[in-house]
Amino acid sequence: MNPPLDAGPDPAGPDTGLDPAGLLAASTRIIDLSQPMVLGMPQSPNHPEFRLSMPRRHGDMVRADGGSAANDLLVSGTHVGTHIDALGHVSHCGQLHGGADAEAVQQGGRLSSHGVDEIPPIVARGILLDIPALRGVECLAGGEEITPDDLEAAETRAGVRVGLGDVVLIRSGWGRNWPDADAFVGRGSGVPGVGEHGARWCVDRGVVAVGADTIAFECLAPGNGHALLPAHRVLLVESGTYIIETMALDELAASGVAEFVLVVAPLHLVGATGSPVRPLALIGGQ
Repeated sequence: MNPPLDAGPDPAGPDTGLDPAGLLAASTRIIDLSQPMVLGMPQSPNHPEFRLSMPRRHGDMVRADGGSAANDLLVSGTHVGTHIDALGHVSHCGQLHGGADAEAVQQGGRLSSHGVDEIPPIVARGILLDIPALRGVECLAGGEEITPDDLEAAETRAGVRVGLGDVVLIRSGWGRNWPDADAFVGRGSGVPGVGEHGARWCVDRGVVAVGADTIAFECLAPGNGHALLPAHRVLLVESGTYIIETMALDELAASGVAEFVLVVAPLHLVGATGSPVRPLALIGGQ
């Protein structure tokens, strides 16, 4: 830890002698794992669109001293951009995780349990499994399934082992399609990802959450869209494992680091089925 800086008294209060910047080592590198949220960005057609406007602009009202302020109106689904799925996002045969009755839980227009407000801020060991690097390609093909054998081989290649309480991030290279909404959603081409067996592999390792650089943490077959989501069923309903989707993982992969501290904090949206997030990877010694 860096020594405290002697910057003199703080005009906002007494000098505590603490250096906030020194709480992290000077060599710590922070990598943002979120995609930018902009109008027209790729998103699942199953969710309300992201809308951002500026209803009040500078100059609309000018104060006596010449000051002015602008503000925004945000209208958005909770499962657009980089986001986390709460356990109440998916049901199976009318039940949520732990056997809760989905119909009863959703009465009143929001979830009375299993909502995103029940997800605590996540500070955990993150593990990146880079499947394109394993296969010697830039990006997996649409509809290509990532198998448990792939995940174990990626572990071996990286020299890590996914374990209890970790968050495993699975890179497919699909993030390079982000600038092209149709390509990223992949309705015609399909989208690479884990299927039911890959999801069970993650659950068997005891992870608290999983993440990927695709529109859904699933292997989506060409032309099928989101017709079947077996990985969501296994993770959210059967095991209570959170899902982070639409992550930006290319910079992390380029760093060559497979093990890091991951920080993820959902918005405190009471009764919501999901929330936008801005995951951060903290890497030491860079």
